[in-house]
Amino acid sequence: MTDVTPYFDDQTKTATYLVRDASGKAAILIDPVLDYDADRARFSTQRIDAVLDELARSAIQLVWVLDTHAHADHVSAAHHIRSRTGARIGIGADITKIQAVFKTLFNARDVDTNGSDFDALFQDGDRLTFGTSEIDILHTPGHTPACMTYVIGDAAFVGDTLFMPDTGSARADFPGGDARTLYRSIRHILSLPPETRIFVGHDYLPADRDLPAWESTVAEQKACNIHAHDEVNEETFVTMREARDATLAPPRLILPSLQLNIRAGALPPPEEDGRSYLKLPINQI
Repeated sequence: MTDVTPYFDDQTKTATYLVRDASGKAAILIDPVLDYDADRARFSTQRIDAVLDELARSAIQLVWVLDTHAHADHVSAAHHIRSRTGARIGIGADITKIQAVFKTLFNARDVDTNGSDFDALFQDGDRLTFGTSEIDILHTPGHTPACMTYVIGDAAFVGDTLFMPDTGSARADFPGGDARTLYRSIRHILSLPPETRIFVGHDYLPADRDLPAWESTVAEQKACNIHAHDEVNEETFVTMREARDATLAPPRLILPSLQLNIRAGALPPPEEDGRSYLKLPINQI
């Protein structure tokens, strides 16, 4: 069984995963969160540093930091982790499409839209190794064009493509998102062996559940996912998803998150006074 340690950020409802290889001497982090106090525009690395400190004490080498996509609801800690550990940052190759859209929105002249802020851009079917373990990479777009699923042994890390069965699926109305594509990506994930463990990117608790959860199985998703169980066909899903998305407000942290996440989590470059600034494009979202 793949060795997975979850860390749940209650502020953004995000699950970060530490995955160790079979030897216990190498590891990766998936979807790490950088703390952000929106009221004061202050960033903090306290929680992710505690994870990195524990790895250092255990003499575990962090090899990769993998983001499943460019998140619109939290800031990625990938750049900070690379700066501290030398781990490489990987993301889907279509991040370049996201960079192009949001470079324009934020007038972010420093951002290259070729993905060069990341160390590796993944395509469907790519395979990585860390220590003695392998990572199979699936392109699972729909929520965004760049969404990837990372399959490591019996574990699949699906980002926002699927949520817990009682919560359903992610929105598909971001730039480049598409409900029909999302449905097909979900079916691709659910074609994995039924015992495969599904680790989701968020848990927005439904009204009848008190504690966050982040792990299910392919079999459970196929039987019980309220949006995408086996009896839901493509047309029904698309109609539901598009109607639901039309009622949703933008994520609360979309503007700070995407300014940094198109840069792999790095702050915008300092201006003449030595300070970095976040932008608020007026009447644009």
